[in-house]
Order: sequence, then structure tokens, then C-alpha cells
Amino acid sequence: MSNTSTLKINNNLSLANFTSLKIGGPAEWLAEPQSIEEIKLLLSWSKERKIITRTIGAGSNLLVSDLGLKGLTICTRKLHGSSLDPVKGTVRALSGESLPSLARRAANAGLHGLEWAIGIPGTVGGAVVMNAGAQGGSIEKIITSIEVISLKGGTPFLLTKEELNFSYRNSLLQEEDLIVLSASFKLDPGHNKKSIQRITYENLQHRKRTQPYHLPSCGSVFRNPVPMKAGKVIEDLGLKGKRLGGAEISTMHANFIVNISNASASDICKLISLIQNETKDKYGFLLHPEVKQLGF
Repeated sequence: MSNTSTLKINNNLSLANFTSLKIGGPAEWLAEPQSIEEIKLLLSWSKERKIITRTIGAGSNLLVSDLGLKGLTICTRKLHGSSLDPVKGTVRALSGESLPSLARRAANAGLHGLEWAIGIPGTVGGAVVMNAGAQGGSIEKIITSIEVISLKGGTPFLLTKEELNFSYRNSLLQEEDLIVLSASFKLDPGHNKKSIQRITYENLQHRKRTQPYHLPSCGSVFRNPVPMKAGKVIEDLGLKGKRLGGAEISTMHANFIVNISNASASDICKLISLIQNETKDKYGFLLHPEVKQLGF
């Protein structure tokens, strides 16, 4: 298509630089659109070629196979833009907007409701898909609607909070072939900026103290088996520090698997299986991964 001539579509590009684990084989095709218009062009391009299409954000909750991914991978991390009304408390952000930077902007405007998001190194789109949360807050509590487009193309449309069918670390978007284009939130306005900034800063410091921020990881590997915490379950099994290949169950937080030395996706998968098997043997239940796995 002549329309995509200005849009760079890379062939055979390693996905290791597109995930926070620094792991992943090559993408057959990969593009980083910077506007909703460019996303529409990419969807037309892939439809013409009848190839599979998927989206990724900041890759902070992602494990990509060593074999890579067929078809077109659309990475939305350059789809930036947000607007914020400090009086009404309304926020709209494009899906590639960084969640921590949005949390900072909200704090600086005296808006309450995003303080928990400061330490989650993902995009707005990824956070909506996963119903991300921390420290008692979650996307579900603040979202009002999102704008999406089908992976098959067509016209963008809105989905309300109710239609998103949120539950713990889950939403309708995990089952449907839709791309999140933007999200709208309602925060609580009129708070003391200094106090919101302080809480936001303290949340970040807490995460840095308790999680292996300094090493490549995909964040929490497993969903918490409520009311228990996955990290505590894994730690009680004596698995902290367990290594397979270049991957290690973090000595800092057992629900993190870190890439300490050129780990492969296979190394991570083996550690995930080991944790699941030992949990099943000792406690009789299965830990469910929170990390999204692609290409397996």
C-alpha cells in the first residue's frame, strides 16, 4: 500500500528490546505507530497480506518465545498523548502513554486515584487489558471508558467500564481481538498537591525496596491465590534464589523471575513450571501466571 510508505515496518527484528525481560526471538514484522491513523494503515496492510496481527505495549508483562512471532506485531509504546482536567478530574490518555508518567502528572495536578500506578512500568493500554493494580488501587476503580479498534480494522468505537467486564487482573480485552487506542479516567480533584506527590513518591520507594527493580523482569509472574500472596507461597517453598540457565527466582521477591545472565524464554518457562509443580504438590492448587506468554 502506498499509504504505508512513510510508515516503517521492520522485518525480522529481535523482540528482546521490546520486553522488560530482555528476552524474545524475532518478529516477522514489527511497527511502532505514533498515531491512531498509523494503526489503521497497519491493520489494512496486514489484512491485505492475510497475516496474523497482535499488539504489545511496553512489554513489561510479557514473555515472548525464543522462536519469535509470526505475522505483524504492533508495538504501541510510541503512541503518546494525554490530556488532564485538574478541576473536573478527567483524564484521557493514548494507549502508549507511560503509566508512571501519567501518575506523576496526576499527582502534580492534585488528582487522587493514580498514586498506586507510579511503580508499574507499563503503558496505559497494557494496564487496561490486565486491569493492573497495586497498593489497593486498580484500573477498574478509575476508568470510565476506552476507545478500541478491531484487529481486522474498521471504525474505532467506545467501550464503557461496565462492558469491559473487569475482574482481578482480567478484562474482556484478554478474550477479544481488539486494540486499545485510548482510555478515559475519572480521578478525584482538589487534593493537596504536596500530599498526593508524597504518597506517590512513597509508593515508588516501597516498590524499589521490595522488588528487583534493578534487574530485567516481567513484574509479578503469578496472580495472587487470594487471600494468599503468590510471593509468600513461593518463598515458603524455599525457592527464592533458585536458578535455571540464566533465570533466577528473585532473592528480593519470590513472585519475580529475573534475567540474570542472558536467560532464554525456555529458562523462564522451566522456572514457572517448577514453581507450579511444587505449589501443586505441597498446597494442592495451581498458581496461574499473570505474565502474558506469546508464541508458545
